[in-house]
Amino acid sequence: MTIQAVLFDFDGTLANTLPLCIYSLQEVFLKFDQRELAVKEAKEWLGNSEKKIIEEHLISNQKLDAIEYYYNVYKNNHSRLVDNNREIDHLLSYLKEEGIKLAIVTGKGRRSLQISLECLHMTTIFDCIVTGDDVVQAEPDPEGITLALSMLDVPASEVIFLGDSNCDIEAGLKANIYTAGVHWLPDGKTTEFKVIPDSAFLTVDEFLEFFKLGALHES
Repeated sequence: MTIQAVLFDFDGTLANTLPLCIYSLQEVFLKFDQRELAVKEAKEWLGNSEKKIIEEHLISNQKLDAIEYYYNVYKNNHSRLVDNNREIDHLLSYLKEEGIKLAIVTGKGRRSLQISLECLHMTTIFDCIVTGDDVVQAEPDPEGITLALSMLDVPASEVIFLGDSNCDIEAGLKANIYTAGVHWLPDGKTTEFKVIPDSAFLTVDEFLEFFKLGALHES
């Protein structure tokens, strides 16, 4: 099986940003609704863009101000709550050197993703980016993956999608592409998959070795 492209979810897959996402939402709800948002509830909402989450769940009518506040909190606390991951940096560099097309398919909004990409020095790596702002239907609908495939102009049979949530896995399988579940960052969206992926990896090195040994890639 020849792989031309690798699609990645972002939060919990390429970067350990979930604590930052949750913290930013908690700050928004505390400021505008005077409400202490539980981590569990915030996690259930993630997978949609921040704008959509705030519009749907915030009681305050100051939604535009709340959305702007979210991005300010997210940006100002990024370096404090999110570390660069050398193993992921190495993986992306290796795949790029092998000529593999790289894409992000994420439910988060484009503005917060751009903040993270800049902070993590990833702005020039990806050939295609699809965010929650670019689709009508969020995961587990495969719309985002299908859009990425059309933008990359690669057949579904030559693509792998990596994600850390049940919605990621379901979306990948619905799109009929090889789908791998990853639990290689400390704060992923789920501890076990209710929807069984084609493969699962506990470390970045496991996936890299899998790839190098030819399980997915023919040189």
